[in-house]
Amino acid sequence: MPLGEFELIARYFTRPARRAVLGVGDDCALLAPTPGMQLAISSDMLVEGRHFLKTVAPDALGHKALAVNLSDLAACGATPLGFTLALALPCVDEVFLAGFSRGLFALADAHDVELVGGDTTAGPLVICITVFGEVPPGQALRRDGARACDDLWVSHPVDGGLGDARLALEAFRGHVDLSDAEFTRARRAMERPQPRVALGLALRGIAHSAIDLSDGLLGDLGHILERSGVGARLDYAALPRSPMLAAQAAALQRQCLLQGGDDYELLFSAPPGARAAVLRAATTGGVAASRIGVVESIPGLRLLEPEGKVSTMSARGFDHFRDSGVTP
Repeated sequence: MPLGEFELIARYFTRPARRAVLGVGDDCALLAPTPGMQLAISSDMLVEGRHFLKTVAPDALGHKALAVNLSDLAACGATPLGFTLALALPCVDEVFLAGFSRGLFALADAHDVELVGGDTTAGPLVICITVFGEVPPGQALRRDGARACDDLWVSHPVDGGLGDARLALEAFRGHVDLSDAEFTRARRAMERPQPRVALGLALRGIAHSAIDLSDGLLGDLGHILERSGVGARLDYAALPRSPMLAAQAAALQRQCLLQGGDDYELLFSAPPGARAAVLRAATTGGVAASRIGVVESIPGLRLLEPEGKVSTMSARGFDHFRDSGVTP
C-alpha cells in the first residue's frame, strides 16, 4: 500500500524540534526569536518545467529549494531560524522523497535551520518554502539604501564568477558544447547554488543596499536602482567569470553575465571608504567579491563596454509571466 499524506510526512520530513518551541505535527509551529530581534520572512516557489528540469537529481532539487530561500535571508543580512515546506506531488515516489529530503536537510543542517511545518498534497510537482530569520532592528540589508558614489559589488566563488548557471541551461538546450568536466561544473552551479548567508551577516553595517541575483544582473540591479531612486554605471570588463565561460563566444558570455539568472550571489553597494571592510567580509563569508561599477545620481543604467564606449541598458530581468521558462 502506498504511503498516505501523514505517513509520508512522518517518514521523510519529521525531526525532533531543536530551536523551535513546537515543530512539525501540530496546526501551527511555534518560533521564539531572540528578544529584541525582528523577523525576516521570505517565500519562494519552484514549479517543475518552469524553475527546474525533470532531469534534476532529487537531492539537488531538495538543496536548491531551500537554497533559494536562504539566499533571500542572506540578502537581508538575517540569521536563519526555521522554514516550512509545502509540497505537491504527482504520486508518492519514495526514491524521490528519500533523495529530496536528504538534500534538503543536508543544507538545512549546514545553516542550522530546521523544518517546522508545512503541507503536502497531490498535484503537479510544486515546491514552496517559507523561511524565517532574524535581524537586529535597523540592521537589515535592503534594496532602497543605495547612494550616489557607492561602489557596486558582487560576490562569487573564489575560483569562478557569474553566469555559469545560465551556461548550463544553454548546454541543456543544445546551444553550446561543453566538455564533460565543464558541464558537470556548470550544472552544479545551476542545480546546487550556495546561499551567501555568512557574507550577508558580515555585510551588516557595511553595505548600504543588497539583493540576491536570481533573475539576472541587469534586472536585479534595476530593483535596487528603482527602490533607491538612483542610477548606475557597470564596468563590463570587471564582471567576474569562470574560465569556461570566458572561453565562450562573446555574445553568449554577455547573455550569461548580464541576463543569466540563477546565480544566487549577492549584489550590493557600499561606500568607497569601505572597500577593505568589504573584502574582509567576503573572506569571512568564504567567497570572493568583485567591484563591478558605481552608483550614480543620474537615473538609468549604463554599461561601460570593453572598448571604452558607454551603452544605455534596460534594467529588466526574467519575468515569469512574460518570459519563457527553464524547460529546453
